[in-house]
Amino acid sequence: MFIGHFAVAFAGKKAAPKLSLGLLFLAAQFLDVLWPVFVLLGAEHFRIINGITRVSPFDFYDYPISHSLVMALVWAAAFGLVYFIARGDKRNSLVLAALVFSHWILDVVVHRPDLPLLPQGPFWGLGLWNSKIGTILVEYGLLAAGVWVYQKTTKRKAPGGDWVFYALVLALATLYAVTLLTPPPSNPTLVAWSGIIVIWAFIIWGDWADRLRKAA
Repeated sequence: MFIGHFAVAFAGKKAAPKLSLGLLFLAAQFLDVLWPVFVLLGAEHFRIINGITRVSPFDFYDYPISHSLVMALVWAAAFGLVYFIARGDKRNSLVLAALVFSHWILDVVVHRPDLPLLPQGPFWGLGLWNSKIGTILVEYGLLAAGVWVYQKTTKRKAPGGDWVFYALVLALATLYAVTLLTPPPSNPTLVAWSGIIVIWAFIIWGDWADRLRKAA
């Protein structure tokens, strides 16, 4: 899942209005922030197999550090704890921890059975990626719902507050459409670097957009 994770972060603004959208993006995508780093370090591995699912060409055969259930719980707890130590805000710490863990829950919906519960299995996955239409409906449906919640929670504070936000949403929707329409990549290293650049670009963009808005 891609834009669905951002959608949950948009909706998270209602539960934690004082948190930056950029930080909410970081929490919701934290497992995918870690994953390409571990791939580049050689600690996790994947293959590109065209047609392995209708939507994603990636064979995630080895990613227990970033995407096993037990490690997702560890990363969620660590993220929330770091924020609590830094800010002393229990509620927001719990919201951030929940967002981190939500990544694994959403991935279970779309992945084939390749998500490990423990580092060595067993493996779960409901396989929504085997249906392109189903995946599109779920991803864009979640994005629409998340954006709607965010819009109801915030309003423009400074010039450009609406346009920067709308451009962010349009960029997310367009980039996802491009990934569905273009041929699969051929280089795992390029995929990892692209993942790092794209996710961090949207984290920074989300923080910028949020600074131009305020609680409704």
